[in-house]
Amino acid sequence: MPRLFLKIYLTILASLALLVVIVGVFWHFSSDDGMHHPAVGLVVQLAAAALPPAAAPVADQEQALEELSHHLRADLALYGSRNEFVAAAGHPLPAPPASSNSGDWIGDRHGPAFVFDLPDGRRLVARAPHNTHPPWSLFGFHLLVAAIAVGVAAFPVARGMTRRLEALQTAVETLGAGDLSARVSVSGKDEVASLASSFNRAAARIEELVAAHKTLLANTSHELRTPLARIRLGIELAKQTLDPKRKAELERDIAELDQMIDEILTASRLDTVKDLGPKEEIDLLALAAEEASRFDNCNVGGISAFVQGDPRLLRRMIRNLLENASRHGAPPIDIEIATNGGKVALSITDHGPGIPEAERERVFEPFYRVPGRSAAAGSGLGLSLVRQIARRHGGDAVVSSTADARAQIVVTLPSASGT
Repeated sequence: MPRLFLKIYLTILASLALLVVIVGVFWHFSSDDGMHHPAVGLVVQLAAAALPPAAAPVADQEQALEELSHHLRADLALYGSRNEFVAAAGHPLPAPPASSNSGDWIGDRHGPAFVFDLPDGRRLVARAPHNTHPPWSLFGFHLLVAAIAVGVAAFPVARGMTRRLEALQTAVETLGAGDLSARVSVSGKDEVASLASSFNRAAARIEELVAAHKTLLANTSHELRTPLARIRLGIELAKQTLDPKRKAELERDIAELDQMIDEILTASRLDTVKDLGPKEEIDLLALAAEEASRFDNCNVGGISAFVQGDPRLLRRMIRNLLENASRHGAPPIDIEIATNGGKVALSITDHGPGIPEAERERVFEPFYRVPGRSAAAGSGLGLSLVRQIARRHGGDAVVSSTADARAQIVVTLPSASGT
């Protein structure tokens, strides 16, 4: 039988058993209190002394019983020696069975009542004095106390199971967010523990597969450098016989392939290495000015702002942004550095056609190009790498537009000063 099902089932049975025991205990003590209530014995003694003889008129017996009930605030009923009804006072009481003995209790919705034999052979049915709470209210209170006791007893078991399920849910969400090292602690021997073990095995397998994929991609990209070098050497040796136009095309293709391999290697390193290593304090305005000097019609403005990071990666990020604006936009290209609330914003704006709003998120996907745009230039990895570098430095990259609908990419990074 499954352990989790058995645990839940036994918890329910134990809770029900506890409820029955508690209600039975309350009922027992309630009944015992009624049977031995001091007023009950007093009623019997007073009734034997105050009631008229059995031969007295019924009206006299009824009047005496009314007075006795009024003074004692008890429900009373008088029966003859043959168990025939004589008189009653207070709330209606059930008739005593002929086979009942003195001291037996009988009950109805108003609570227990007790049968007593008087010395002259008559029978008296008496209920304990009324209180301010109806018997069903008292019984409801007992049930409420029992329900609270059951709830308290069942809570640790239920909470123990749900706590482990919550931990498993957190681990699944963490894994889904990209942290492939997410694992969950395994405790117990039920289905939840089995599920946690299965999750850990699946997560470990996924981490291994992704790591193997990244390693294969990085190694393949690295190995491609060797044939590329040979091709480049062959072109140099054959430059006297090659057509100049054909040679230029080959050199351009080799350069583009070399850049693609470099970007794949960089992306693989960002995915594989968790820690970028020692960070330096870098003036983003100065770094942008250095990269902008390599491009025509590129203007740099703004204020000097420092960030903490890897200078090579940040340089690569700015270079990719400028190359993207140069290929797909139109000059002039404007770079602006600004600070706002502990963040440094680097904006690259060109005078090209801009990026449609529906495509602004997808342009950061690897090898994605805006439909209708030329695919001849670029590797399709530039902006993807920009966002990767920005996020590894605690920032992000988004596409926006200016008031005159010019294309603009904004990278935000944490300020080194925090202000």
